[in-house]
Amino acid sequence: MLFAGLLKHWGTKGPAELPAKRTHTYRQCVWSARTLGIAFQMPPRHPFNPLKVLRLLTGLGAPRAAVESAFDFIWGEGRDPDLEWPALCERLGVAADTPLIDDPTVKAALTAQTAEACAVGVWGVPTFRVREALFWGADTLPFMADFLADPALFEHPDMRRADGAEIGVERRR
Repeated sequence: MLFAGLLKHWGTKGPAELPAKRTHTYRQCVWSARTLGIAFQMPPRHPFNPLKVLRLLTGLGAPRAAVESAFDFIWGEGRDPDLEWPALCERLGVAADTPLIDDPTVKAALTAQTAEACAVGVWGVPTFRVREALFWGADTLPFMADFLADPALFEHPDMRRADGAEIGVERRR
């Protein structure tokens, strides 16, 4: 799915569009990866336009190995998919001039996946969907684990009260 599509749908900005949040988010990514022992290098430019990569992966059927390989290329090695498109395509075993990224069927599939995500309430990435519940962000993994252990978690009175809280003030747009 296209993150920018989510942002447009919900009328919000991404963390990289707010300077203080951008710095915090990038530092947190570096810290989290280091803490977890995960290879991570910030690409030289971010945000970058992910559209070609997403279309390519969608056109390939998004096999896990290809998604992981693209992810490692960008986030594990810190490489820019726009500036190093031929190298990314070579890594994925596809010609750099692949027609997949301009294929109307692939474009429609990516648009449909983004619309589907919006329709179920996804507003950010990463989002995990368990049954009908959404868990946003890696920091919600313990919350998701509790939900898996207790599927009635959201039926508890304190959760119901939180769900029913009224909006007291809304900012003008």
